[in-house]
Amino acid sequence: MLNVEEQKGVKTADVVIVGGGVVGLAVARALAHARAGRIALVERGQLGMEASHAAGGMLAAQAECDRADAFLDLACASRDLYPALAEALLEETGINIELERTGTLYLSFTDEDERETSHRYEWQTAAGLAVERLTAYEARELEPFISQTLRSALRFPLDWQVENRRLVAALATSAAKLGVRLLTGTNVESLLIERGRVRGVETSRGRIDAGAVVIAGGAWASSLMTEGAGAIQIEPVRGQMLCFDARALAARHVIYSPRGYLVPRMDGRLLAGSTTERAGFDKRVTVEGAHTILTHALEIAPRVGRLSLVDAWSGLRPRVADDLPVLGASTQTRGLFYGVGHYRNGILLAPITGELIAEEMMSGTASPLMKPFTLERFHHAGVHS
Repeated sequence: MLNVEEQKGVKTADVVIVGGGVVGLAVARALAHARAGRIALVERGQLGMEASHAAGGMLAAQAECDRADAFLDLACASRDLYPALAEALLEETGINIELERTGTLYLSFTDEDERETSHRYEWQTAAGLAVERLTAYEARELEPFISQTLRSALRFPLDWQVENRRLVAALATSAAKLGVRLLTGTNVESLLIERGRVRGVETSRGRIDAGAVVIAGGAWASSLMTEGAGAIQIEPVRGQMLCFDARALAARHVIYSPRGYLVPRMDGRLLAGSTTERAGFDKRVTVEGAHTILTHALEIAPRVGRLSLVDAWSGLRPRVADDLPVLGASTQTRGLFYGVGHYRNGILLAPITGELIAEEMMSGTASPLMKPFTLERFHHAGVHS
């Protein structure tokens, strides 16, 4: 399937992207728009079928951030790219990524929940973010199926959602139309590095020479993360999900509690999640995991117990030790770039990751928005795993 040029039997490209999930595809599309030359994307399985496929699609910059910091800035900047991205992808591919802009509700059921939501409201208001405080009555006016035990709620009008599987399909179609060569079912076995500069990759289907390589391999990226005195470890963290037929509920908002969440889809499905499990590369759906998710879903909306369960799945989130992504140019190998470790926020952060990596690769300068997330933070802290 790879269609890069061949010279004397050796495949060549200007840029190789390792990983075909939502982040790798966003990087590929951004580089193609920036006219970065011949771009090849190499994916070990099928495009977008790992964490990107399993995600809930929430763009929950405010609901999931706990303080006003550099990560919040990055998350909000990426979320704010989605309206233009959705319009562009529809024009480029004809695929509607179902950007739903109703907003997110964040619910309180206990004294501790109310303390947490009050703190969240206060610091976000002080930071100038859009957040509304609702009574239980006002929240149930928006979503009548919410439990009668609700005490209060917050509403984040700018925390939206997207249909992540449609997003992956649109990004892949766009990248292909822009000339990106897509190679699936191919494992990148090693980087080719000579005299401190990347020269390409060795794959299970042969060598690809390239002047730049972007590692965006999700939970499988650790074998290629060899900076400094020790490897930067990417830990797989399993997240299980349940899916219900919820056409009778007519839900509109993404709904969070401090313990779980519900995500309504435009076609009437309702996603419930999620678990956070250190289970290695085991992607099983377990009875224990399903029970945990259902318990939290029923706390939010007891009527979920009467819905038909139509599907269940799990995915492996790529986590770095400090829960933050690793972005930008290598500190030791010229031509090597990273877009990994997005953990619970791959869908949210994909657009800004693509834009920032393309900007740095083309200009040679890292954006101030990206600098807190480079590998240098590990070197300064003396932490590599």
